[in-house]
Amino acid sequence: MAAYGAAKSGVLGVVRALSVEWAAGGTRVNAIAPGYFLTRQTQGLLADPVAKARIDARIPMRRLGTARDLAGVAAFLLSEASGYITGQVITVDGGWLAA
Repeated sequence: MAAYGAAKSGVLGVVRALSVEWAAGGTRVNAIAPGYFLTRQTQGLLADPVAKARIDARIPMRRLGTARDLAGVAAFLLSEASGYITGQVITVDGGWLAA
């Protein structure tokens, strides 16, 4: 988990550094940080009914994320509605980090 945490922190650092570096040229740099979604990486863990129940119980929205949950955020970040947003990481995790 230490390597995973370090990698996520690195992404945040790159997003912030590049957002400052590229802002004058009009390029915005943001990222989306997904919580638990059914992917190849989580497939084995989520196949275990006990582990899945524990994860679902920890997520305030009581469900895994879906592609649609990410699509809306991506569409927002690609639109002019986010034209003055740069250097941000938007967490899409059903409230996991807030709990």
